[in-house]
Order: sequence, then structure tokens, then C-alpha cells
Amino acid sequence: MNHSVDWVQLTVVVVIFIGVTVMGFMASRWRAAASMDSLDEWGLGGRGFGTFITWFLLGGDLYTAYTFIAVPAAMYATGAVTGFFAVPYTIVVYPVIFVFMARLWSVSHRHGYVTPADFVRGRYGSRWLSLAVALTGILATMPYIALQLVGMQAVFETMGLGGDSLLAKDLPLLIAFAVLAAYTYSSGLRAPAMIAFVKDGLIYLVIGVAIIYLPHALGGWEAIFGAAEKKLTTPNPATGKPVGNFIPGMTGQSAYWTLALGSALALFMYPHSVTAVLSTKSRNVVRRNAAILPAYSLLLGLLALLGFMAIKANVSIIGLDGKANPQLAIPRLFDQEFPSWFAGIAFAAIAVGALVPAAIMSIAAANLFTRNIYKDFLKKDATPSQEAKVSKLASLLVKFGALVFVLGMDKTISLNLQLLGGIWILQTFPAIVVGLFTRWFHKWALMAGWAVAMVYGTVEAYNVVNPATKKHFGGSVTNIPFTDTQAYIGLIAFSLNLVIVIALTLVFRALKVAPGVDVTHPSDYTADQGDPGVKDLPELLDEDGTSLTRLNFARRGCAETL
Repeated sequence: MNHSVDWVQLTVVVVIFIGVTVMGFMASRWRAAASMDSLDEWGLGGRGFGTFITWFLLGGDLYTAYTFIAVPAAMYATGAVTGFFAVPYTIVVYPVIFVFMARLWSVSHRHGYVTPADFVRGRYGSRWLSLAVALTGILATMPYIALQLVGMQAVFETMGLGGDSLLAKDLPLLIAFAVLAAYTYSSGLRAPAMIAFVKDGLIYLVIGVAIIYLPHALGGWEAIFGAAEKKLTTPNPATGKPVGNFIPGMTGQSAYWTLALGSALALFMYPHSVTAVLSTKSRNVVRRNAAILPAYSLLLGLLALLGFMAIKANVSIIGLDGKANPQLAIPRLFDQEFPSWFAGIAFAAIAVGALVPAAIMSIAAANLFTRNIYKDFLKKDATPSQEAKVSKLASLLVKFGALVFVLGMDKTISLNLQLLGGIWILQTFPAIVVGLFTRWFHKWALMAGWAVAMVYGTVEAYNVVNPATKKHFGGSVTNIPFTDTQAYIGLIAFSLNLVIVIALTLVFRALKVAPGVDVTHPSDYTADQGDPGVKDLPELLDEDGTSLTRLNFARRGCAETL
């Protein structure tokens, strides 16, 4: 394959990237407050985004460059179980968040919570449980950011950007993330919120054109599905089994639906998803978006079919290193089947699609560090201005860490850690979501369930060996204990988590172990914009520097128990 630079593609990408960069820096003046020196302003965009902005922000946050690359790549490589499950899971997730995310919005705005770990501390009176949730969120987010870079690398490689030297190969990525770091530091969440308009518009344009033009160019849908069926049902010489699943058989159905359900439950446990939700101005905005965001699921379904089109187009997935890389399937498809100018637009959509979620993820991870590690354990009397400063610096470190991660490690390690991230983040569901409806679970039971599930999920994921490469972390499904039925590891660990939490809660309550002070009130979970205490609630500090609100102080007359 010719690896020379396609200057038309590169020019289109550079022009769009420059425009996006200008927007990123201008975003600091968009809906600007008197000061950006607080996490409410820098990290949550002033908590004032409406339905329209939030729809683009959440779309840009959840449907990432890695989604653009990885979902059709999985369809190309192994078929429906590992690829198309993403479509039903993004359908299932929105009724779930319609039910619980509005409650999280209400209690967070009433108490000034910035992260899900803030809520856990207030609900259960335990900074250690809050720390567990925060660390899980940071660990799960880091490889997610790194995988956005993997998507950008696939685009740069397809355009011919690379070379024998490390600098020549990675310079485009370094420049892109340096610019991202600069405008995120300057503008906070407002930058990805503004850029999301461009990102989503480009992706809708590209997918719309591709789904109309490519079937005609490739001989129709019958030819596309026929080629996919032939490839995926062909035996793998190394294993003697089919290389994938064109249509899941009976043995694959349990893996398929547990992957979909587990992923749906996990998606809005990620801190960047919560950050986007908490940036909205009312609980009704959250519910409206839960109702209209499934439009992206239609887009995702069409996007997944590009993997089958790449099979029919017989694209080459051999990278510059001479190794097969399914992540190249979609960039190579656009490079092969479209004129250079339109392929450039598609590549710009993927690149911008990496910048938006990477910015939100780094902000969310930085907020977790600032609120639940720095303030809770290092400087309890930190002012809002100090919090904002620390969070800005932490966001730079998160981006730098993700960049080093991608440049210094094999891509398969990034993929493995992202697999683990989904398993890990699901284990925070009992503390966060169940806690929004009941305080019955005991804080130490939640800690025990979380710890056991984290270890179990990690070990089980390690024990899955790829039959072709013989490497560990070879998949996300395994047999349910004592059965031959396969299921998503994260959901098995989650079930174990719940059993332990329920059993130990009964034990701790029978032993009358102190459950911790709950500083929330039932009315907090239905509070809306304009209700007392929802906006501009002044902060009080107890003698230990613990953050309280006037409402809690008046109601409880005591500080939160650590």
C-alpha cells in the first residue's frame, strides 16, 4: 500500500482542526461568568446548559472517536457479539438514566456535589467509600482517554503521517493533544460543549453520505451481508472455529445480552457521563435528553454496518508496522472508496470526535482527584479558587498520562485496560444508583462488595486467553461459575457484588455497626431549578473542614461523620 502523505486529506483535516481550536479558546467567553475560578464554572460549565446544548454535549461525550473506529472494527473482525451489542445497550441505557439521573441531578445541585463520589460521601458519611468510587472512576477513565488517541492514530496513519523516527510518527498526536490541553485549561467544560456541535454535525454528515453511497458502490446490501457472512463463518486455521459470529447462535446469545445489559448499567457510572449531566440547568433537561438521545443509537447502528462494508470492499488492515490492525478498517474504507476531500472530512470527524470526549474525560477525572482526594485528604479547607487551580493542573496531568500511555505501550494493553475499565466502573453502581433510592445498604458492606468484585472481575478478565494470540485479557466474556453459559464478566462481578453487599448489610445491621451519617433529605432528590438551595448555595465548613450546606447545617445541626 502507498504510505505517502495525501495532502488533500491532510489540508482538510488541518483546516477543520484550526477552526475547532479557535472555537475551543473562544469558548471561555461563551456564557461566561464573572470568574472561572470554581469547579462549578470551569468543571461544569456554570451548571446552566439547556436541552439543545446538552444533547450535543452528551452525544459528543458518549459517542467517541473510539466508538467510530472500534464498533465497526469489531464487526469487521469478529461480528455481531462483540460489535453489534453496542446498539441494544445504547437503547437500554436511556430508560435507565431517565429513572435515576434526574435524582442525581437534584441532590447534586442542592448540595453542590461536583462528582458522583461527592454524593457517595454525603449519602453514606464515608470518605473512604467516596475514595474507592473516585479511584475507580479515575482508573476506568484513563485508558478511555488513551483509546481516543488510538482512534486518532489510525486516522493519521491512513493519511500517510508517519516515519521511521518516533518524533515523525507521533508529532501529529503530540500537537493535537497540546492544543487540546491548552484550550481545556483555558475554557474548561465550555470548550468541548461548543466543539461538540462541529463534531456531531460532521459525523452525521459523514455517516449519512456513507450509508447512501457505499451500498450502491459495493453492489448492494445483499452483496455486503454475503461477504460478511462468508468471512465470519470461515474457520480460523489456528482454532478450527469460525473467525466470528455473523448471527449469534444459542451459545452466543447469553454473552450478547449480558454484554448489552452490563454495558448499559456501566455507561453512566463513568465520571465524564455524570459531568455532562450535572452541567445541565434543570432535571427536566436530563429527562428530555434521555428521551431524544436514542437518535444517536440509530446513528450507531448505521455506523456498525460500516464494518461489514469494509469486508466487502476488501480493505487492507496492515499497518505501517506490518501487522494486521482491525482499527484501520474504517479509515482505510473511506480512503479507498471516497475522493480525498471527503475522506478528509471523515478523518476530521474522527479526530474532532476524539478531542471532545478526551476533554470531558480529563475534566471529570481531574474533578474526582480535586474533590475526593485533594480536598478530602490533603487540604480540607481548600477554597473554590484553589480547587479550580488544582483541577486544571490535574487535567493536564491526566492528558499527559494518557499520551504517555499510548506512545509508550502496546495498543493491546490499552484495549485490555479499557475492557477492565468497564468491569471496574460497573462495581460503583450499588453505591451510586441504589443509593439514590435507599439508604439501606451499609457503607462497609458496599466497600467489601466493591473490593471483592474488583478483584474477581480483574482475575477473570486476565484468565480469558485469546485463542489466536495466546495472550491474556483476550475477551470480555467467560463462563458463569458452575455452568457452561457464557456471560459478560462485569455483570457476573456485579451480581457477586450485590450478593455480598446485601449479606453483609444484614450482618452489620444485626451487629448495630454505625452506618454513617446521611446528610441528604428525601426532598433533595426531587429538587429542581429555582427551589431553595439549588443555586448559589453558600458553603459552610465544620471544624474539620468538611463541606456542608446551610440546609444540612440547619436540618442536622451537626457535621458529617467521616
